[in-house]
Amino acid sequence: MELVSSAENSSLDWKAQYAYIEDIDDGRGYTAGIIGFCSGTGDMLGLVVLYTRRRPGNPLAGYLPALRQVNGTDSHRGLGPGFVKAWRAAAADPVFRRAQDDERDRVYFGPAVARAEADGLRALGQFVYYDAMVMHGPGADPVSFGGIRATAMRKARTPAQGGDEVTYLNAFLDARKAAMRTEEAHADTSRVDTAQRVFLRSGNLDLDPPLRWKVYGDAYEIAR
Repeated sequence: MELVSSAENSSLDWKAQYAYIEDIDDGRGYTAGIIGFCSGTGDMLGLVVLYTRRRPGNPLAGYLPALRQVNGTDSHRGLGPGFVKAWRAAAADPVFRRAQDDERDRVYFGPAVARAEADGLRALGQFVYYDAMVMHGPGADPVSFGGIRATAMRKARTPAQGGDEVTYLNAFLDARKAAMRTEEAHADTSRVDTAQRVFLRSGNLDLDPPLRWKVYGDAYEIAR
């Protein structure tokens, strides 16, 4: 979680991000919470639906019609400052924080780790898959996780197929960078170049600490 948080929130303290919300001008509307749930991509809507199921009448429940309306766009229509305030208020509720954890695990972390394990990848590969799924989504088109993985598998076999783990992960990161460069908002590929590739080049496939890396020019360390 800390490794991904360094790229998503410029902080290792991912637990401090439940209240985070802003429009980062990437065409996805508001980005918020511990994993960057977006108003324009459906995962924020799914989160608020789950939260409302668990806590009817919560501060965000009244924004569900607007979230459905703006899904697939970068619009703030029906949201705006009131929604931002409501999100931050909801973040004080442990039910909302748990909902964020559960949606992160259901949509991103769980599927990424399961796929990585099935492909025979160790901790680094699991992190690589998770970070890609967070940024690109779990779809099958060429610039989503499934498409990136398919591109990599045309270049190298996974360990589960008898391939070399380092060779395969290099192919995956090459495909990931190509996908990132299709969007101006993701043109900075340092989360691959000076983070994931650093661990790969050092042969640290198990992500044994200490870990030192950089993202967007900022240096981070996990000592143990």
